[in-house]
Amino acid sequence: MNLRDLRYLLAVAEHRHFGRAAEACRVSQPTLSVQLRKLEAALGVVLFERSNRQVVPTPVCEQLLPHARLAVAEADAMAALARAAADPLRGTLRLGIIPTLGPHLLPLVFGPLREALPGLELEPWEDITPALLDRLRGHDLDAAILATEPDGTDLLSLPLFTEPFLAALPPEHALTGRARVAEEELAPDVLVLADGHCLRDQALAACGLAGPRGGSLRASSLATLINMVAAGYGTTLIPGLAAGAAQDAGIVLRPLKRGVSRTARIVWRAAFPRRAAVEAVARVIAERLRPFSAAAEAAA
Repeated sequence: MNLRDLRYLLAVAEHRHFGRAAEACRVSQPTLSVQLRKLEAALGVVLFERSNRQVVPTPVCEQLLPHARLAVAEADAMAALARAAADPLRGTLRLGIIPTLGPHLLPLVFGPLREALPGLELEPWEDITPALLDRLRGHDLDAAILATEPDGTDLLSLPLFTEPFLAALPPEHALTGRARVAEEELAPDVLVLADGHCLRDQALAACGLAGPRGGSLRASSLATLINMVAAGYGTTLIPGLAAGAAQDAGIVLRPLKRGVSRTARIVWRAAFPRRAAVEAVARVIAERLRPFSAAAEAAA
């Protein structure tokens, strides 16, 4: 039994298909099949039920999979630690980011990151906060940029920048005549994102609501919210980095009376061996967004 065979085992269990598993492992299908037969012989059990239509893990295989995942993860951690000792600022860094930040933040920071950290290849992954945390804890991501402080001592974080929330109003809305809008004034027709988006909970809390109105839109993206506000369907709160996109859509923006804001943070596992790479990325992003944070503080 070796790590290569355990990777083959995990690939077949994931893809339920020998051909796709072999492609994912970058080996030929006969090679993968032969090695799995040898693994079955070494363990003395049948790992998969094979048929012309599907490949299904046997009950004993299901019991062995968590151990295989742990063994491979530990071996990968050892390899990553060795690489990090040589140069933590080289190689791939898998970086998660929430959808309400990704489209507006990444274009601002990718150029400065490439210039400051030429040996580091960022691999972005966009998803909602709970999914990013699951992938981070599952070692599928190295770090993630969120707008909330994560729970648990297994994760560490650093603040990057603070962005204000703005009232987003249809052009003909009654509140457009105000210099500042009270958050609770948006409550009667506020639109929010679907469950799982941290911006949804932040917007509801700012407006003093426990939940959205019955029948109210729950959008899957900030772009949908912006377009629905532009069409006069209701109001919403948007983070400051999205102001340009909102104004391009014809939306009227107003600062909020209480100056509600959110802080973007970079989060990583406490045991991650390339902390220096995460901190270097954090420094570049914080420096790039420093003027934005300063302007937000001045306007608050």
